[in-house]
Amino acid sequence: MLLLGIDTSGKSGGLTLAEGDRESFQVLGSASIAGGTFSAQLIPTLATLLHQHGRLISSIDGFAPISGPGSFTGLRVGLSAVKGLAEILKKPIAPVSLLEVLAALSSTQGKVATALDAGREEVFFGLYLRDNAQTRKLGEQLLTRNQFLQELCNSEAALLVTSDHSIATIAAERGVTIREVERPGSEAAARIGLGKLLAGETVSVEALDANYIRRSDAEIAFKC
Repeated sequence: MLLLGIDTSGKSGGLTLAEGDRESFQVLGSASIAGGTFSAQLIPTLATLLHQHGRLISSIDGFAPISGPGSFTGLRVGLSAVKGLAEILKKPIAPVSLLEVLAALSSTQGKVATALDAGREEVFFGLYLRDNAQTRKLGEQLLTRNQFLQELCNSEAALLVTSDHSIATIAAERGVTIREVERPGSEAAARIGLGKLLAGETVSVEALDANYIRRSDAEIAFKC
């Protein structure tokens, strides 16, 4: 299976062209995309990546986009591109949560917590159950830093995985075992997405949506 991993959730992003099956995974090539240029550079970058590896866009068997949490604008651009391509090519989509990717980086079994700095003194918090190579979501939520520390203690997680040093620092004060990693990107999305595509854990073009976790300022203002 040839698949495309896409990450437009952060300040910068990228694409990964990979192939694999139930026994193997191989990255054919990756390309970065500078922040603020997603809408202009995503499709040209994809075209270049396909050309470099002698593939046609029609040969892509599925898409694995990071669906959030992250930049509102970046996620909209990335997921809109996936929707358009998947609609035209009639190919499946396996969205991947960035918090889920963090959990999958752990070899620890049992409950694994993940966290990302959400700004505004808030934290994106995820709780997952790791069973061998399987990762099952127990919950994802937006918390204040104090709520995060309390939830982390209550979760009885064996490990916290984060890519934000500030989160690791405050969690360390609670004596939690921490694994600090680099922020995952399109390659990690492709790796997790392959398993989802093979298992049929996909969504339709119409159902694909961003996993913002936090409501936008516009939504909050409208509710008020």
